[in-house]
Amino acid sequence: MPRSQKNYNFIDKTFTIVADILLQIIPMASGEKEAFTYYRDGMSAQSEGEYAEALQNYYEAMRPEIDPYDRSYILYNIGLIHTSNGEHTKALEYYFQALERNPSLPQALNNTALICHYVRGEQAIRQGDPEIAEAWFNQAAEYWKQAIALAPSNYIEAQNWLKITGRFGE
Repeated sequence: MPRSQKNYNFIDKTFTIVADILLQIIPMASGEKEAFTYYRDGMSAQSEGEYAEALQNYYEAMRPEIDPYDRSYILYNIGLIHTSNGEHTKALEYYFQALERNPSLPQALNNTALICHYVRGEQAIRQGDPEIAEAWFNQAAEYWKQAIALAPSNYIEAQNWLKITGRFGE
């Protein structure tokens, strides 16, 4: 059964209805429609925590999708799923691929910074290696500065951390 027929909550139903209408009224090549349909189904599955199904749909969406901007969002969502699954190295790979196609994706920069800081940096502290931790924190700072430059009103906690640690002006 297609995902569009399995949605039970109001937001998912509304999104699916609007997406279906857009697919019918906006002129698109068949490959674009196919990619969008898989992407829509992937987002729906992801919102329900059905990560394996979401990944399958995102990978299918990548086949016909040729627009770099649209591909960046598919790759970003794949990265989100790997982050949720604790697969941080894989997540970083997808965030970097998304940023290659769309350097103006602050959420990918933010998530990359989060992994550098909270996963890698904090892990280095727990392992008793403050020099490695500092390198990871500095890397996180660079990603956060890029994200903040793109979305100045977002990432307030990161902005505060940058200020408190003296990394904001570096």
